[in-house]
Amino acid sequence: MHVANFSEIEAEFIERVFRVVWCSAATIDSHNRPRSRVLHPIWEGAAGWIATSPQSLKAKHLARNSALSLAYVADPFKPVYVECVAEWADDLATKQRIWDLFKGAPAPMGYDLAMIWSSPEDPTFGILKLTPWRIEVATFPGGTQVWQRES
Repeated sequence: MHVANFSEIEAEFIERVFRVVWCSAATIDSHNRPRSRVLHPIWEGAAGWIATSPQSLKAKHLARNSALSLAYVADPFKPVYVECVAEWADDLATKQRIWDLFKGAPAPMGYDLAMIWSSPEDPTFGILKLTPWRIEVATFPGGTQVWQRES
């Protein structure tokens, strides 16, 4: 079933992604093949954020094709799928805000990014902003709720 507004699935979406935390994420490589890995996004409503290195293989893939597909499937009867566009949020204010968001969120969603990077100013620290065009919250048996951003 399609829903008109993200708000109709937001509570269930946030509950599931905060419970599962880790998702499988697929990018498209330089030969147009899918490449999967595990990621740990944090969500603010329908906006997602990933702390990662701008020098990563994932960054190279996203520079070529910014599409990112996420699958949260810890419970195979209640998966969540997110199709989105990823873009770098390079300004220090955003990097600091997301750094604090990760640090302030309850575990296991939240953690201290200083375990990996020295600070938001660290040149190896980057923030990807995820802007979904489609979010699917499925329940088997039962139903599937799909929200799509208006074009």
